Amino acid sequence: MEADWEIEVGGGVPVIEALWPGFVDLRKHPERIAEIAEAAAFPALAGLLKALNGTDSPVWTAKCDIWEPEAAGLAGPCAVDELAQSALACYVDLLPRAGEVFGQWKQAEAFCREWVARLAAVWLPGCSVELIVRQAIAGEAEGFGVTAYLSGTGRDQSAAATALAAALVAFAGAISTAAAPETAVSKLQLKSTGE
Repeated sequence: MEADWEIEVGGGVPVIEALWPGFVDLRKHPERIAEIAEAAAFPALAGLLKALNGTDSPVWTAKCDIWEPEAAGLAGPCAVDELAQSALACYVDLLPRAGEVFGQWKQAEAFCREWVARLAAVWLPGCSVELIVRQAIAGEAEGFGVTAYLSGTGRDQSAAATALAAALVAFAGAISTAAAPETAVSKLQLKSTGE
């Protein structure tokens, strides 16, 4: 599997807003998975969300989406090889279970490096993942999170869906074996606890 990571922090780049109005807390209510339309439409995504929000997972999810990228405009994690005609991609916003956000970007970076090393060892043609460290807000906590972009490509839409499903399974397997991320509290978290 092609795997990489990067940092996107600063003006104009997306920010992970974890507790948005449509947020479904799968940590506390895993039975609500059916309320997430993307997971209902793509069972492999439902499996990934269940794994990432499970009690043994070091992370939790805030938001996800799934889409069909245009083959002509694909770049980065959704790049189509010469034989592929179709692609299917998704993203999942991830935050550490301990501390709600990474207090420092270097903690998120270290976690991404570990994930990428695990995923790069998995041979899955037509599959890729890119982890992007971003600023994140979870209620009163401000810090950093990770957006995981996963994609699958193939000769047709069915093959692309099969490749994406394989990428999601591999991603869930790599995350579930990762150690819990170390998180330091952010300045805002210290204010809210009175320290």
